[in-house]
Amino acid sequence: MNDLRRQGAAPTRGQVPGRLSPCGCSTLRMVSGAVTQLYVDVLRRSGLRVTQFSILAAIVRMGEASLRQLEDALAIDQTTLTRSLTRLEQDQMIERAPDPDARIKAVRLTTKGRRTLKTARPLWARAQDTVLRELGTKAWPDAQRAWLSCFMWRSRSGGRAPVRGHRSASRRRGAAPRRGTSRTS
Repeated sequence: MNDLRRQGAAPTRGQVPGRLSPCGCSTLRMVSGAVTQLYVDVLRRSGLRVTQFSILAAIVRMGEASLRQLEDALAIDQTTLTRSLTRLEQDQMIERAPDPDARIKAVRLTTKGRRTLKTARPLWARAQDTVLRELGTKAWPDAQRAWLSCFMWRSRSGGRAPVRGHRSASRRRGAAPRRGTSRTS
């Protein structure tokens, strides 16, 4: 993590250096913030934000992509995706792609978008190398499997963490059950 600190990422205030919170959520947020800041700093020279880079790279992998495909591939909410796509379109990095089904909104990279991504990839690779070096290339596949597992239980539970025996605050306060559900307790 020393390399990450040199890149401007450090523990949040109140944290003892070298010691993370015992809370999984807090620890992941701190680490995510530090890693994200590393990528932000490195990609800045390309003019792209981290989310924009990820979107452009996903579109290149798919050739053309619908909004739904991008939402699924990047696990990004529609509002954030639409905002980023609007900015990329204004910057002439993407353009609308015609689809036989007029209801489907698809996009593809422009020449400028391909050029920008080509410039950004080596910068991204530098950040990626730093993360892999800090984490350890042998630990990376295990970390990816663990994070994928967390992501998959989130997906299977409709975006909520699977907490057994948990009742929402509104149910605890005696609020009326949602339509289509019955109160059993």
